[in-house]
Amino acid sequence: MTFSILAIDGNGAVGMAVTSSSPAVAARCIHLRAGVGGAASQNVTDPRLGVELLDALETGIGARAALDGVVRKRQLIEYRQLTALGLNGESATFSGAETLGVHHDRTGSGVVAAGNMLSGTEVIDALIEAFESSTGELEERLLSALAAGLEAGGEAGPVHSAGLAVVRTVPWRETDLRVDWSEKPIAELRELLKVWLPQRDDYVARGLNPAAAPSYGVPGDE
Repeated sequence: MTFSILAIDGNGAVGMAVTSSSPAVAARCIHLRAGVGGAASQNVTDPRLGVELLDALETGIGARAALDGVVRKRQLIEYRQLTALGLNGESATFSGAETLGVHHDRTGSGVVAAGNMLSGTEVIDALIEAFESSTGELEERLLSALAAGLEAGGEAGPVHSAGLAVVRTVPWRETDLRVDWSEKPIAELRELLKVWLPQRDDYVARGLNPAAAPSYGVPGDE
């Protein structure tokens, strides 16, 4: 049903890329907080768990303790698949006993990935290995990893939605791109990123100081 990758760049950014056979997967599964880290809540998704994981990470207890605390106090946790990642690179995973189909999770250096209803466990290995061998902006690396997972077999069936988000120093998502229903969501997400990435920093500047920010470069903008 879903596979995702959550990673840091070592310079304060944390981001996540996710894809699924269900619609609008990014709306439910991506949880990021600037200066804190990230979390994924997937499988039979409860978005509240992502928020709880970020709240726990913000206390400074670390990814493993944060995830263990959320798992211990939640009913129906056996239906959930969770990942957590702090800005220090510590990560943790949980796949409940009712996680759907072939499922797998894996941690790496500043990266964690998980998936369910997969064509095979090698999909998650491909995500981690593609990220660790990649270069460039965090957004580009996350999307390359997601594409590698699809190339390795992806889900047991076709994927139809995908999303990519990254936070850095400001308290909003500097990048937040979604393809909510498509026959080729990852390819379309890549096209969106090509349009977005050259403009990303300008939109942050406009939010912080409109008077000193770059022009919009659209008709009527002087």
